[in-house]
Amino acid sequence: MKKLIAASTMALLTTASYAADKTLTISVYAFAQDDFKEILYKPFEEKCGCKLVVETGNSVERLAKMEANKASPVVDMAVVSMADALQASRAGLIDKIDTAKLSNFDKLYDIAKDPNKDGMSVGYTFYATSIVYRTDKMKIESWADLLKPEYAPHIAFPNVTTNQGPTALYMLEKSLGHNEADLKNAIAAVGEKSDDIVTFYVKSSQLVQLMQQEEIWAAPIGRFSWAPFTKLDLPLGWATPKEGQTGGMNVMVVAKDSKNRDLALEFMDFWLSTEIQTKIAEKLVDSPANKEVKVSDEVADNITYGEETAKSLQLIPSDVVLDNRDTWLKEWNAKIGQ
Repeated sequence: MKKLIAASTMALLTTASYAADKTLTISVYAFAQDDFKEILYKPFEEKCGCKLVVETGNSVERLAKMEANKASPVVDMAVVSMADALQASRAGLIDKIDTAKLSNFDKLYDIAKDPNKDGMSVGYTFYATSIVYRTDKMKIESWADLLKPEYAPHIAFPNVTTNQGPTALYMLEKSLGHNEADLKNAIAAVGEKSDDIVTFYVKSSQLVQLMQQEEIWAAPIGRFSWAPFTKLDLPLGWATPKEGQTGGMNVMVVAKDSKNRDLALEFMDFWLSTEIQTKIAEKLVDSPANKEVKVSDEVADNITYGEETAKSLQLIPSDVVLDNRDTWLKEWNAKIGQ
């Protein structure tokens, strides 16, 4: 009997030790962590019998840490922007993703399946960027309408150093009949109206007050910033310009030489599931990349949602972003200033 008890005790200790050793370290953005813990992290730990170690921070900090620990990775899986994923790939920090091990891969919108066309990332959320505008004051049919003489003195435009700046310039370039990667035509056009434009904003939160005070009538924004505008007692619309909408996408990557590759893929697959993507969308945390997600009209109005929207997004290719950032800033400072 003593031997049986001893054997049982040893088995329990071994199981407990295995669970303690089964640890997945993920690197994520710092926002909405309470929601992610409730919806994503805890349920996954219960499902896999493992422990999640969550590291947060901005992209620059997190990529720098991955670079510093390249020889012996301390992060197994990370979520970053499309451009940051390509940068990580160029630096040899991430590996190809075996999508055959992702049961939810085929449920994704096409734009999320292989955003950089290199097999190194999978999109889990994306957002549209368009123009919020006063429907009683103006008509927006093209991105170029922002620079009309009668509209420019009522416009806020994103600074080139923000996420929305290059995307808005990218679509403005298209609307002006050009497709130059250096965005010089769009930057020059904005520069010609720089004295008229109300402000070149850095934080979208300042736009709500400017709109409420009627200092501006329109501004390019990300869809994630739309909800506060809907609470204003003003006739506001979300433009659907003929050139389309732009936006951004966040993606999942697996660290090169991760010792927990299979567990990382299991976590990624869990995150991409219809159930989890629906719950995250309903909390207005992230827009779903899973096309099976169904939400109420109220939720849909506050996120980037639906196949038609996904197909309409004109995302800037990541190589264009990485190869032209310095040129954009130089051109902007020359034509518009700090």
